Amino acid sequence: MPIAQLNFSVWKIDDASDAAAPFNDNLGRMNALAERSEGFIWRFKDENNTTGITVLGGPETILTLSVWQSAAHLEAFAFNTVHRKIYESKAEWFAKLQSHHLVMWNIEAGQLPTLDEAKVRLDHLNEHGNTDFAFDWAHLPEVNLWREKRVS
Repeated sequence: MPIAQLNFSVWKIDDASDAAAPFNDNLGRMNALAERSEGFIWRFKDENNTTGITVLGGPETILTLSVWQSAAHLEAFAFNTVHRKIYESKAEWFAKLQSHHLVMWNIEAGQLPTLDEAKVRLDHLNEHGNTDFAFDWAHLPEVNLWREKRVS
């Protein structure tokens, strides 16, 4: 069964600053890598490169909403590609959040999630913890790379 995922970050620095350049300069490359990765199905795109989406915050928010054939495919992209190097540097650019910044849920084949649906799932995860309705990596016993390679 395919899996949808939303992850978001909030800039702690000016996203147009020289300090943000290492992230910004690689954003297109990481998105292209995801789209070429095994198991990738779809990702939300907008004219602002998914920044400033008001459903999750304001201009300091950047997000990824995507669909993968399985959590294992998403995990392989996130932790077994060059994406991991960007992920490991996130503390240089983004604030540490007190809430979940990642939520996943199962979807039917052919279904595409909306930003509003993703927000409902994220709110559910923050309020109730891991359930079959909304979950994070810890809810998925079949994936383990995130445990070994996660960044706090």
